[in-house]
Amino acid sequence: MQIVVLIKQVPETSNVKMDPETGTMVRSGLASIINPLDLYAIESALQLREQHGGRVVALSMGPASARRALEEAIAMGCDEGVLLSNKKFAGADTWATSYVLVQAMRRLGEFDVIICGERATDGDTGQVGPGIAALLDLPLATYVTRLYDASPEGMRIERAVEDGLEVLWTSLPVVLTVIKEVGTPRMPTLRRRLQARSAEIAVWGPDEIEADPANLGLKGSPTRVVKIEKAHVARKGDFIEVKTKAEAQDAAERLVAYLHDQHLI
Repeated sequence: MQIVVLIKQVPETSNVKMDPETGTMVRSGLASIINPLDLYAIESALQLREQHGGRVVALSMGPASARRALEEAIAMGCDEGVLLSNKKFAGADTWATSYVLVQAMRRLGEFDVIICGERATDGDTGQVGPGIAALLDLPLATYVTRLYDASPEGMRIERAVEDGLEVLWTSLPVVLTVIKEVGTPRMPTLRRRLQARSAEIAVWGPDEIEADPANLGLKGSPTRVVKIEKAHVARKGDFIEVKTKAEAQDAAERLVAYLHDQHLI
């Protein structure tokens, strides 16, 4: 089974800043890690390989520093890593990102399963997995919690839905986005960490993947962030300071009355 797992390097801190002019994230000066939700995608890919054989390729788009994320994926057990890195990719929205990843996968050759984390913690859109499925015209399953009964013809999956769990069968190749319930990511061994440091990671630019320049980067992105504002939360209500038992009783009665008026009790 040939598996492609998509990973992204994201800022480790929650103190993310945006460039007000371009609407893109300012990444300089921030420590970076593998997108935490992509660790579950890696674990899912490794479990499939253990059960059915094959190869797992970790694919990432980002700056040169994203090599560290691919090294971590290899240390966890992925067979190889490919980094898509070029200034022409900078500023891409989710559509342009999906396009570049699809072009890279076309160069990689045939594959059975593409696995992504549910979303990235920096953009928080969850659009790249579905975008890839759309561009490749492949079946898509989101919020996957379990993979089983895989065969050359297809696989059975379990996915979370609003009112519980849904079990369905899909043909291959397929695009999956997974959530935390799919399994606990394994820790890399020291031996694999040392191997990962010397691993050959291919770096591809637009020429290597035969990308159309019109579809790349900020200029090739059909969506724009036109305005950035900080959310201001204003809470109105009564502040009650309780110092005595009588005041506590009064506060409780007022709370009950409020809940009753709101038809909450």
